[in-house]
Amino acid sequence: MAGGAGSLSALLQRASIDDHDEVLKACNALLKQSKKDLSAQHAKLVALLKLDRYEDALKVLEGAGRDLVDQVQLEKSYALYKTGQLSEAASIAKAITDERGARHVEAQASYRLEDFERSAVLYRELVKTHAALDSEENDLRINGAATDAQLEWSKQGHLVPKKKPAREDLEAFEMAYNAACASIARGELAQGAVLLKRSQEEEKAAELLPIQVQQCYVLSRLGNLEGAEAVASEISPKDIPDASIRAIAYNNSISASRNIENPYSAHRSIHDVAPIPNTDKLFTIQSDRIRENQLILDLLVSKFSGVISSTSRTLAEKPSPTTSSHINNISVLNAAAHAQMRLGSFGIKHMLPLLEKRPLDVGLALVIVQLYILTNNHGSAVTVMESLLKHLETSTSRDVQDVRFAPGLVSAAVSLYNLQGRKTQITTEYAKAASYWRHKSKAPNALLQAAGVALLESNKPEDQELAREIFANLHEQDPPSKPAAAGYVAAHAFSSKPVANEAKPLTSLSHFIAGIDITALEGAGVPQAKSTADATLAASRKRALDEKPKPAKKRVRKSRLPKDYDPSKPPDPERWLPLRERSSYRPKGKKGKQRAAGLTQGGVEKGGDGTTTAGGGASKAGEVVGKSTGGAPSKGKNKKKTK
Repeated sequence: MAGGAGSLSALLQRASIDDHDEVLKACNALLKQSKKDLSAQHAKLVALLKLDRYEDALKVLEGAGRDLVDQVQLEKSYALYKTGQLSEAASIAKAITDERGARHVEAQASYRLEDFERSAVLYRELVKTHAALDSEENDLRINGAATDAQLEWSKQGHLVPKKKPAREDLEAFEMAYNAACASIARGELAQGAVLLKRSQEEEKAAELLPIQVQQCYVLSRLGNLEGAEAVASEISPKDIPDASIRAIAYNNSISASRNIENPYSAHRSIHDVAPIPNTDKLFTIQSDRIRENQLILDLLVSKFSGVISSTSRTLAEKPSPTTSSHINNISVLNAAAHAQMRLGSFGIKHMLPLLEKRPLDVGLALVIVQLYILTNNHGSAVTVMESLLKHLETSTSRDVQDVRFAPGLVSAAVSLYNLQGRKTQITTEYAKAASYWRHKSKAPNALLQAAGVALLESNKPEDQELAREIFANLHEQDPPSKPAAAGYVAAHAFSSKPVANEAKPLTSLSHFIAGIDITALEGAGVPQAKSTADATLAASRKRALDEKPKPAKKRVRKSRLPKDYDPSKPPDPERWLPLRERSSYRPKGKKGKQRAAGLTQGGVEKGGDGTTTAGGGASKAGEVVGKSTGGAPSKGKNKKKTK
């Protein structure tokens, strides 16, 4: 063993630091002589890692003894990380204490596992300690900025300490690109577009593809579809070597198209993308959007049954209700497939049975509400929304209650009530939401502010008291916040409590009236609206008050009495009855017996000209009398002929 270690040490002294192939050959030759040489096994493992042969490195560990495995835990965790076994890599690295390299591996593995909060904590700890290498500090800043951007994408922006990058953070391409991604995630699209352009100026042409792919997304989000198409036309997705970026490029180029002339071609393009390896898999937010776009293209090519089957499996795996945008989008696509992409009453007719089966499905309920709004049926839209809220309120689960009072759902309900002018229901909805959220640790401040403003407009003392409590809590959490300070001051406007200290964040009144000339304002008089001035001018043209009005001419009504009316005679008591119902009514014409005799069927009467008459009709000799007037044709039984 000692001899093997000595020969290996001599070999490493002669070898170049980058000559890993030679080191690997020497280790293999030495291990043929002594298979249990730990130094040779360790050197072989490191050489394989340097050559990016990570699976071979894991095979070496599998064939080695326990002594080597315990000695190379850091190398093992790194090999597992590079082969996509992220959970095991993070677990092994976390167990290694007092090892800076292990913190790097754990942070990277946590990042790929989308545990961005843990990754951000690790990078901040590494930044606080002294960097081992000069380049490490720059790498830590870049990785930390990338983690902050992912926190913004995953709706955990409250964990990001710095929202605006400093000037020195924009000097490198990676920092400017990460800052742009963070701005896009926060919805600051214009700033994100500027930062992307800045990162494009700082980088070589080889690194421009990710920037262009992101630019295509930003321009389409901004509504500049023409610019997005122009950027997409400059990208050739099939020439992108990175599998994940290639998939995103195909997706963005199709999404940016203003008109998809051939949906079948687009469907084939997005489905023929090569599978992404496990070591370069997309993040959840990326894979979810690509999956949704694939289903949309399936709908455009009329693959309704396939979409129903696929989305139904996804919905069965995920519990309802949920605030996940992906699951709710899947629910909408499932409903669209059942309705065969048709709107109006046809679509609603096919979606309502689904809502009976899935009463807690938020996405399905909202799409039905939208269809009712499109048909101008606001009452039915409110009914569907109230039914959903009622079903959610009956549950005692905390997760379900979080969905019930989610800011987006509360906002949708308030908007529907606002369409109908139902202010009482708006105040009640805000009061419920505020009562639920104001004692929570992660309360949505924007919702609480809106609720406080609505409650201040109420005349009920309990609502105004709740508004005061809301703004007091908001001001306590964030004293510099101007909306919180303004709400606090407004809530205590009719109380005797002094609010001078709380009003300090607000802009002073003197600042607003600094440029106003009060004397000139008084001299100009009070301005009147055009409608008020027109009304005043019209009133001046009316008659004076002391002018006597001319008496109106009385209209003489024509007499409605009959001409032979005699006031001395009593009126006929049956004058209101119809003529046929009066006792004095006598029908005109022949009397009863004479009339019946003339209507006898088949009676023969001789006329003056020698012809015969049957039933009052003339008939010449040889003609058939008594012709059938309908039904089946006569068979001759009752036919009569003249002789």
